[in-house]
Amino acid sequence: MTSNENDAPASDRAPRAPDETPAIRSTDLRVARGNKTILRGVTMSARSGEVLGVLGPSGAGKSTLFRALVGEIDVSSGRVELFAEDVTGLPLWARARRGISYVPQTPSVLWDLSVRDNLASYHRVVHGRVDAATLKSAVERLAQRVALEDRMDVRAGELSGGERRRLELARALTRPPKVLICDEPFAGVDPQQASRLGDMLRSLARDESVCVILADHHVEEALRVCTRAVLLLDGEVAAEADPAAFREHPLVVGRYLGSWARTMPPPPPRP
Repeated sequence: MTSNENDAPASDRAPRAPDETPAIRSTDLRVARGNKTILRGVTMSARSGEVLGVLGPSGAGKSTLFRALVGEIDVSSGRVELFAEDVTGLPLWARARRGISYVPQTPSVLWDLSVRDNLASYHRVVHGRVDAATLKSAVERLAQRVALEDRMDVRAGELSGGERRRLELARALTRPPKVLICDEPFAGVDPQQASRLGDMLRSLARDESVCVILADHHVEEALRVCTRAVLLLDGEVAAEADPAAFREHPLVVGRYLGSWARTMPPPPPRP
């Protein structure tokens, strides 16, 4: 396989033009397991170039929603669309080929391999066999994109929480995504590393028109990164607003964050 435009550095790739068609949409999405209903008709959408925060208390259904969007679990009813294509019946690998990348909540690095070998393994899975020079170049670009070029020979199990999360992000970028879904990207990450990772996610949306969707209990960092947020309560979308209005919403204050939401520092101006 030879290199193509998707292997070009981010700065050399022209951003995709804005599109009014939602990058991803769920319509009346329901998931039930036995006698328990986890998602109760979730309808929401996100566009290219947007960072959507899906926020809510533990048990609200955020991880189940993400697993349903990427095709890791089947839904009981409802519809998932990727750029208006119905992908509800497609498995995870088929949705990945269409442009959905996923960073799950649970660690997913290859612990005993170096950063270099982790990235090489991911690249082979996605792109198949390539010549050594092409693979080396691709791995180096991926490492640079997530600022791990100085950690290439470090075993993944020895990375800090923030470095591990950046390695998982690099894996998700092996096939340039149209939609990137991140479940708890700041979990186990110190504030400085969380801010660095958040800036990377914002840059993907702003500079490369990737649709980024994230959920995290580090609400302050999540709202700093997001352009829009939805509140998930009891498996339903209960509120939707820009970050400033989100923390003032009565349901956010009353059922999620309490008065602390109003004391959070305002997000910095967006470049």
